[in-house]
Amino acid sequence: MEDSNHLANPETPHSLEAETYEEEEGSDTESNSLRQPLLKRNRTLSSTPLALVGAKVSHIESLDYEYMSGLIFFTGINFFLTLIAAVLCVCFAPTAAGPGIPEIKAYLNGVDTPNMFGATTLLVKIVGSIGAVSAGLDLGKEGPLVHIGSCIASLLAQGGPDNYRIKWRWLRYFNNDRDRRDIITCGSSSGVCAAFRAPVGGVLFALEEVATWWRSALLWRTFFSTAVVVVVLRAFIEICNSGKCGLFGTGGLIMFDVSDVKVSYQAMDVIPIIIIGIIGGLLGSLYNHVLHKVLRVYNLINHKGKMHKLLLALGVSLFTSVCQYCLPFLAQCRACDPSFPETCPTNDRSGNFKQFNCPDGYYNDLATLLLTTNDDAVRNIFSTNTTNEFHVTSILIFFALYCILGLITFGIAVPSGLFLPIILMGSGYGRLLSMAMGSYTNLDEGLFAVLGAASLMAGSMRMTVSLCVIFLELTNNLLLLPITMIVLLIAKTVGDCFNPSIYEIILELKGLPFLDANPEPWMRNLTVGELADVKPPVVTLCGVEKVSRIMDVLRNTTHNAFPIVDQGVLVPGTVATGATELHGLILRAHLVQALKKKWFLPEKRRTEEWEVREKFNWVELAERELKIEQVAVTRDEMEMYVDLHPLTNTTPFTVVESMSVAKALVLFRQVGLRHLLIVPKYQGAGVAPVVGILTRQDLRAYNILSAFPHLERPKLS
Repeated sequence: MEDSNHLANPETPHSLEAETYEEEEGSDTESNSLRQPLLKRNRTLSSTPLALVGAKVSHIESLDYEYMSGLIFFTGINFFLTLIAAVLCVCFAPTAAGPGIPEIKAYLNGVDTPNMFGATTLLVKIVGSIGAVSAGLDLGKEGPLVHIGSCIASLLAQGGPDNYRIKWRWLRYFNNDRDRRDIITCGSSSGVCAAFRAPVGGVLFALEEVATWWRSALLWRTFFSTAVVVVVLRAFIEICNSGKCGLFGTGGLIMFDVSDVKVSYQAMDVIPIIIIGIIGGLLGSLYNHVLHKVLRVYNLINHKGKMHKLLLALGVSLFTSVCQYCLPFLAQCRACDPSFPETCPTNDRSGNFKQFNCPDGYYNDLATLLLTTNDDAVRNIFSTNTTNEFHVTSILIFFALYCILGLITFGIAVPSGLFLPIILMGSGYGRLLSMAMGSYTNLDEGLFAVLGAASLMAGSMRMTVSLCVIFLELTNNLLLLPITMIVLLIAKTVGDCFNPSIYEIILELKGLPFLDANPEPWMRNLTVGELADVKPPVVTLCGVEKVSRIMDVLRNTTHNAFPIVDQGVLVPGTVATGATELHGLILRAHLVQALKKKWFLPEKRRTEEWEVREKFNWVELAERELKIEQVAVTRDEMEMYVDLHPLTNTTPFTVVESMSVAKALVLFRQVGLRHLLIVPKYQGAGVAPVVGILTRQDLRAYNILSAFPHLERPKLS
């Protein structure tokens, strides 16, 4: 009572605050609830003169050193891991940055990107992917795994790296462009299988997305490759069941299992399914459009040098880490439901109910989504029968954050994939849509998240069949098949109305001459003869050519193939002489090999077949790396001759000059050609046997419109 009377004395300044403080001091600290902080914010202390400065009161607040140390530790580790991945990509293998899928598509379309499948690229891709994914960046391992599978396939096909190539006899079956293309296709499908544990989806991904040219034998070869991957994966999962392999093998071969929920349809469920597809197509096309703008800005930054590439990657890492660590403090702690089958709250590496800053018996739903691996984040948001697990504000923050991170992370100098970021964004908006619809649909919120992810992927990547199978293999629920098919078809159709797929946009930005499957409509009104007229005259060689002429042509042109034309040929079965023969097409690499091997003749004559076999073997003729600058020819040798007939492809693909460019493009792409000869419609004395030669650059719409601008459809104002 005396203490109370003393505190009530009006002469004592700030008596009310002091009374409150004294009451809290006198209370039993053991009985305080964990939800009540021991130190109240913005309270003043009257018991110390240091709190008083004149007539003003200094508000005293404790510094949260644990919070700051946790943030610094979390950000520092992620910064270091990103630094490792970025330094490897910038300094050792620039081709290892990004997903690698656009370059694989271009290679299978006929474009050979230098150093794309080398040993250095493979090592940097593996280590860089581990560092980038471990750093918590908003990127996936799926794209890099496709590239890794293709690199392994390429190295196996050619017997190892260029400097240490194994020249075993059986490897000769793969030491050509066609078989190397097939085995890289198998490698890409194996990469998808390893990433999603989806063997059939991997085969269909190779068929639908990356492969330009397909044949029946390639189908069973890719299927065999993915079957081997699944067997190896299953074996390692069984070995790792003891828990000694970390999180590897969690969930078995089914990564995001939602088979425990029953899917029932009603007539009213068609409406939300259609809405999901439409929104997925709109968001996917919007994502492609904005990402296109961001990548243009990143190109300007990356062209400034290696340091700018590193700073950009590290800046994105800092921003990502700060957001992931700080944003969960905005969420309110939610009480654990006793009916939850899992441990709540969770403090292990994985789990649906992260405790974070909450007391015992409570969990932070936003930390559950942000402070975990990307795979676990997908599992958490795909989880079924969890209607009240996440608050709408937390899902909204999660969706907004990953939309931003998905736009700024892709394009930095680290190995990165697009699959998982798009799945995270799509699952977020799927959950939000489910919460908005409430009781208007019987579909589970977790299934809405699955459908949202599928629709956004279809809206961005424009895949249907392979995506459908991949999602079925990921979720292990065949009852989702009908609605997944509808969602994918609607999302792709809506997305196609606005812009091309994300991989086509990346191919354009990288300047890779990818040939589309469908010719432009105006290509039907243009002939290949007209296209040849606007090109420089074709350079031809004789069947037995002078060394000086070959050297001059190779030094002054960049062409990779030359038609071989013979004059004064006797036509078989007739008495006619003096005819002109189109003998075939010879590659630049074979001309360089002939000069390197000094296969010179003192007189102008044709050689016998046994002479060729003695001088050349299949390994040498398969080489493509030798340059004309590396070949030295003396003055006397310049006056000698080379018989080019044995090195010539006598059955090149040809088209008549009256054929439309549209038909020529379809032939060029479907057969997988590198050169296409144009022959004249009329033949006779004085008419050249070859009009021109077409390459993929000549058949690209942009290049054609540069020479024929009147063909472009005028834009409506």
